[in-house]
Amino acid sequence: MSETKLCKHCKTEIDKKAKVCPNCKKKQTGILKFIIIGIVVIGIIGAAASGGDDDPKPAETSSNAGTNNTDPAEKPTATPTPVPEKTTFAVGETAELKDVQVTLVSVSESEGSDFNKPADGKVFALCEFEIENNSNKEITVSSIISFEAYCDSYSINQSIGALLENEGKSQLDGSIAAGKKMNGVIGYEIPVDWAELEINFTPDFWSGKEIVFVATK
Repeated sequence: MSETKLCKHCKTEIDKKAKVCPNCKKKQTGILKFIIIGIVVIGIIGAAASGGDDDPKPAETSSNAGTNNTDPAEKPTATPTPVPEKTTFAVGETAELKDVQVTLVSVSESEGSDFNKPADGKVFALCEFEIENNSNKEITVSSIISFEAYCDSYSINQSIGALLENEGKSQLDGSIAAGKKMNGVIGYEIPVDWAELEINFTPDFWSGKEIVFVATK
């Protein structure tokens, strides 16, 4: 005689190997299977909830990334502050453009001499420059073409009268061979109460680039 078991649904006695009850026609699936399925489902849900930290995210800045790998006892390295590019230069400062170094050495005033005086309410301004050619080719400097000036935002022209008061210094005109220097003055006639004198120097006319010097009273 074959072994029997009770139907899990109608409780009638059926063959132990029967998968479907001949009376109620219901499958005899074991409870263990449902338990295993439940455990698997719970595990999947838990894994999905805890796996969020591994999702792609915006990259950290170099300073923040460095902090994560730093020993807690060490201080994180500070991020260097960007230094703004210098666009204007004061008296005594040296600027460089295409291997040409230029310094506005000084700006001095002159009231002229007995037979050479500025107009009423004005003064001569003598601007001394030092130019060093560190390039591998000769450059040409012209007091008319290479320089452009403004006094308190108004355009001004070179003054021949001011150049007569240059105390023996050369005018800024001529060629500078590679590796050589030039020193000279350029003069302007400006108001006595001037506040700011701007001089733009172009080492290479064809480049269109200039160095801006600003002198204040």
